[in-house]
Amino acid sequence: MADDVKTKVIEILAEQAVLEPGDIAMDQTLEDLGIDSLGLVESIFAIEEAFDISVPFNANDPQAGDFDISSVAAIIGAVEGLVAAQKG
Repeated sequence: MADDVKTKVIEILAEQAVLEPGDIAMDQTLEDLGIDSLGLVESIFAIEEAFDISVPFNANDPQAGDFDISSVAAIIGAVEGLVAAQKG
């Protein structure tokens, strides 16, 4: 399941960044990928829809939420945590 989450999150971010999924590294930031605040919000919506989860994210203050957007790996980890909590 974790690989499925990783693959799907990378696909969503790649689509927003207009990159191939293989071009995305785990340590890259959204800024590295060229994803701006609007792209981030669209990515969050896509992640929520793909995994049927609710992401605790405040678009007006991205640092205020519990959803870590500091890197691709952090986003994947946060999504995995939300998916696991939903199933638990």
